[in-house]
Order: sequence, then C-alpha cells, then structure tokens
Amino acid sequence: MTDIYIVGIGMTPLGKFPDKSVKQLTDDAVNSALSDASAKLEDIEAAWFSNTRQGMMEGQNTVRGQCALRSMGFQSIPIVNVENACCSSSTGLNQAFAYLKAGMAGVALVAGSEKMFYPEKRELMFQAFRGGWDVHTQEETEARLLSLGEGLALPPEAGEDSGERSVFMDIYAALARQHMKHFGTTQRQIAAAAAKSHFHSTLNPLAQYQKDFSVDEVMADRLISWPLTRSMCAPLSDGAGALVLCTGDTLDRFDKSRAVKVLGTAVVSGMDRDPDDFEHHIGRMAAERAYEQAGVDPKDVDVAEVHDASAYAEIVQVENMGFCARGEGGALAESGETKLGGRIPVNTSGGLLSKGHPIGATGAIQIHELVTQLRGEAGKRQVEGARIAAAENGGGFFGIEEAATVVTVLGRI
Repeated sequence: MTDIYIVGIGMTPLGKFPDKSVKQLTDDAVNSALSDASAKLEDIEAAWFSNTRQGMMEGQNTVRGQCALRSMGFQSIPIVNVENACCSSSTGLNQAFAYLKAGMAGVALVAGSEKMFYPEKRELMFQAFRGGWDVHTQEETEARLLSLGEGLALPPEAGEDSGERSVFMDIYAALARQHMKHFGTTQRQIAAAAAKSHFHSTLNPLAQYQKDFSVDEVMADRLISWPLTRSMCAPLSDGAGALVLCTGDTLDRFDKSRAVKVLGTAVVSGMDRDPDDFEHHIGRMAAERAYEQAGVDPKDVDVAEVHDASAYAEIVQVENMGFCARGEGGALAESGETKLGGRIPVNTSGGLLSKGHPIGATGAIQIHELVTQLRGEAGKRQVEGARIAAAENGGGFFGIEEAATVVTVLGRI
C-alpha cells in the first residue's frame, strides 16, 4: 500500500467569464497543473473530472469529462465523471487516491471546471441550485429547514423580500438562526468570519473579490436573508482547478521537495438525526474519519479551508473540524484566531465567499490553496511553518444538513 502525493496544482482566476467555455477553463487549469508538476500529458494514466452545471445550462450530459479532456489530447486513458454537488472534485480526489492506492495507476489527474454565469439564461442559473436536494420532497424539505431557527427574536428587516437569490442562502440563514438560538451566536460574529475572509482574498491574486471589508461594512451590506448580507454569501463563479497525484513508487519522477502527502480523505453522506444533535453532524463525522485515517488530531492542523458558501457555514464547520468546542465557532471568529497570524488560520484563500465558488471546481481549488501553503509558496498570506492542513467541502442538502461532505488531510514531507 503505497503513499499518495500531490505533485502538481493549477487553477484559473475566479470570476464571471461569459466568453470562456468549460473546455477553455479546463485547459487552463490542467496545463497549469501539468506545468507545476513538470509533467507531460502522456504521464497521466487516469483522470477524474467534475462539473455540475453544464448538463442543465448547455445540454452537455453524461460525458463532460471526455469532452473537456479529450479536446486537450487525453485519449485511451480512463476518464471518470464525478458529480457530487459542491464536493465533486474533492470526491474525485478521494476516488483517484483509492485508485492509485490500489495500484491501478501511478499518476492521475483530478480536474474540476465550472461555468455558473450565463447572463442570457439568468432564470435558469438560479433554478439550477434546486437540483442540490431531493426535488420530490422540495416543499417538505424547505419548510423543515426554514423552521429550524423558529423561536429566535428577529429584527424587522428579517421579514423583508430581498429579491433574487439562491434558495441555499435561505437555508443557510435558517441554520444560522438555529445556531444563534442554541448557542448565542451573533450576527456580528458571523460578520467577523466574513470580514476575515475578505481580507485574506486581497492577498490572493486569483480571488474573485479583492475588496477588504470591515465587520461593520459586512453588516451594513445589502440583506440577502437575515442574518446574512451580500458579503457573507458566495458569488456565482466561473473557474477551474486541477491536481496531479502520484504514488510513492513514481515520486522520483517529480520534484520531491514540493510534493505534499495525502494523509487522509473521507467521503460521508448525511444521516437522519435530530436537528439539535450537532455531534453527529455530517461535517463532524467526515472530520473524525479523515483524522483517524491520517493519524492526526485537530490540534495538529496548522491551516484549513472550510466550505463557507455562507459565512455562517464557517462558524459551524470550524466546530465540526474540532478547532473549538461546540457553540464557540462565533467566538473563535471574533477573537481573530482564524485570521492570518492567529492560532488556526481558516480560509487563507479568501474562502468561497470571497475567493469564489465554482461548484464543480471548489474542492480542487481548496486543495490548491493548502498545497500552496504547505510548500511555503503562499506569499503574503503564508502561514509560517505550516506542516499539516485540512479541507472540509460539503455539497447539496438532504434532510437537515449537507447531502455529502469530504474532509481531506494533507501533510508536508
């Protein structure tokens, strides 16, 4: 059973690029990863490709990976399409890890590429989000989720119609209100998580947003769904990310000094539980399994990327990852301990809400940031001495939580 390493990373800038195709974005990210690894296209023996929107938005179904990668010149190798909501490409990493671990190949590619911004199909852009839960129980699911925060005293503006938005922002808002009701979390603490990530993104030249926000500016931004304002929510993003993985047996073909070891990777689906049973949250279950596989403890983690499609999500996910006690995620954000220079820097890339969230590519892009950190190549956003990193990447909703979550633990060799 050989060890598995990441030897190449690549990503595109994130933003809204109506003139770029999925193929173009894929080409840019994959060529960047190959160049980073000093590898050739012919070195890749198998590939995993993730995309969640092209089928609905363009009618390109079932063979998206073959279309995107064969146009680059990949032929004959296994190409596997992985669609698992927002954690698609981190699921691809998990599957590539297992394939390499089984000895079925020596070098593999994981790519995620997404176009979410189609200005001529605006209504369809927002309808696409509703595929992230069970469409047969949509009304029941929405009512159950939106009721989670009932009993919390709300300000008058909470009842106002804030206009067009993803249904998931209403869900995140309800989950935030539940956390506020149970643990006393405040809107200001959620805003502190967002402000921190916006600051981090100003140090990331590939981030979609490059504007620093104070906590007060985050709170004063346009309301999306109380307690969430616009700068607490991830934007629509186009972009791609790619990773080159290899086995220990083939590591000599690459630059060992820049290789990062995959210590653990766990994919978990949700379960039926009481809404107040936070200890069995899907994020906690995935983290525990990944830590056990990696042989590390939360206190060993030096830097993390968590799935902050809304700023509230960071609050609950740092708890799930074990970086603080349950109910203390808001206080952790407000303390500054998750900011660069703090005890456990979180979302040094800017996170989904400021760096961007191209759904099918998001997991690979989280790994791109952590590999950069572990190599010591993050420049002004570098976490000094980082040796262990962890990523949490959730996707979709089923019942009262994400439908799937992947936690990945990486180590510097």
